[in-house]
Amino acid sequence: MSSFEQKYEEWMQNNITTANFRRRELLEKGLGHGSVEFLRTIWFPTVKNFDNLYPEWEVRDFHNGFRYVDLAYMPGGMKGGIEIQGFGPHARDLDVKRFKDLCWRQCLLALDDWLLLPIAYLSIKDEPQQCQQLILSFIGRFISSDLPCQMTALEAETLRFSRRLLHPFTPLELAEHLRITERYARQLLHKLVDLDLIEVTNGKIRYRVYRLRN
Repeated sequence: MSSFEQKYEEWMQNNITTANFRRRELLEKGLGHGSVEFLRTIWFPTVKNFDNLYPEWEVRDFHNGFRYVDLAYMPGGMKGGIEIQGFGPHARDLDVKRFKDLCWRQCLLALDDWLLLPIAYLSIKDEPQQCQQLILSFIGRFISSDLPCQMTALEAETLRFSRRLLHPFTPLELAEHLRITERYARQLLHKLVDLDLIEVTNGKIRYRVYRLRN
């Protein structure tokens, strides 16, 4: 059994054990193929764990019924949702009723303060590296509540800058964003690397690039 399979089984069993009867029934049927492939090829290689991630998370709709988010990421009570969208049910085979229902669903989640990330199944298969970087940026949106209180304004803005990007960045790019010298930008990055908040993705001394640590 691979590391992913072992962690996945433990994670699923824990969620089944703690779920209410409606959600438990869904989980016992197993996750959809798209969700499992996303976890296997995108989430787990990027994040290395399933902490704060909940499959088939239950939310109430406008009519006091229940809907389910494919994967809910909820560190510290914040609400992020990941929806794996197949081309058939979400595009090719979409009828008017289903289209309106999907729009209502988006409205419900937005009004309930969810940050929703729809990911096409085809992108999981065709563009895995882009999806992995997207997940890093998505997770980064939730990092602010965990920042050390003694962090300076420039250090905090450096983390916000790294969260918004879907690619690694250079000290020069950071310097231009913060309107500081490149030398000072390097000093900021070195400190954040020491705090395990930023990581180096290219080890060449003169051409180092950085990204948010996963």
